[in-house]
Amino acid sequence: MIFAAGLSPAWQQILQFETLQQGEVNRAESASWCASGKVLNVGIAAKLLGERTCLLSTIGGVSGEAIASEIEACGIQAEWIRVEQPTRVCTTILEQSGATTELVENTGSVEQSVLDDFLERFQIYASVADVTVLTGSLPENAPVDSYARFIRNVPTKFILDIRGEGLTCCLPFNPYLIKPNREELELTVGAELPDETAMVNAMQSLNKMGAQWVLVTDGPGNILLTSLEETWRFQPPHAEIVNPIGCGDCLAAGIAAGISRELPMVDAVKLGIGAATANLGKLLPAQVDEEASSKFAKQVVVEQFT
Repeated sequence: MIFAAGLSPAWQQILQFETLQQGEVNRAESASWCASGKVLNVGIAAKLLGERTCLLSTIGGVSGEAIASEIEACGIQAEWIRVEQPTRVCTTILEQSGATTELVENTGSVEQSVLDDFLERFQIYASVADVTVLTGSLPENAPVDSYARFIRNVPTKFILDIRGEGLTCCLPFNPYLIKPNREELELTVGAELPDETAMVNAMQSLNKMGAQWVLVTDGPGNILLTSLEETWRFQPPHAEIVNPIGCGDCLAAGIAAGISRELPMVDAVKLGIGAATANLGKLLPAQVDEEASSKFAKQVVVEQFT
């Protein structure tokens, strides 16, 4: 079972325009709505990849009820913690040129009782999961070490898609894989990383701090993977781009699926890249399928280097 957990779900609006004129009235050619945010994208993608999946998150208000209905329709087992504040609404603006603009509402504050409830339910599910994916930002009032508190003393394989001080707090608990992007890696280590060598050195510094594997994405460019003993470079295949939002979440879901199937890490990453590539061609995030993901995974170019 793959367990996706996080505290920053979103009800997502996707607007398509021929072109967006800043400072003018813009009329969308189409509008779509869907459950999204990193934790929901991971859960949906993992389910569509054929994995038994459950998720834990918070919901509130009309937007939260819309999320719950969609997740139920997907056949995903969900544990919801109800909060008073409506679940945030985020907007993706797509232009025919391929430009993508993301308008993100931050996750609001929650009561301490919500964090306590989350911790209790999290530890129950994580203790029986094959792989746990803990992802997304914390509520603005949550302690920075909250995720470290969640994973402490839970014997499972963790994928962490978080950043900064919150990530470094988790490293002493030996997460199986962490997956910041390049910008998030720079934030976490507190330094600019101008080239691949600097990135690898920074990644392996996180390995030395406790992460068993570190994976870093850099937009459409190559993906790097390190452990203390190995360094790998992955070149993703090309694909038509409809909406790039959610690709990192599909990457996490595909890797989790590979780990759950006991694939070698390199093959699990290839499956994740395949799922992320398949996501590029979808209007709604995380609507991937195993056939397309496996096809793209076979096209990934892999190189080990030192």
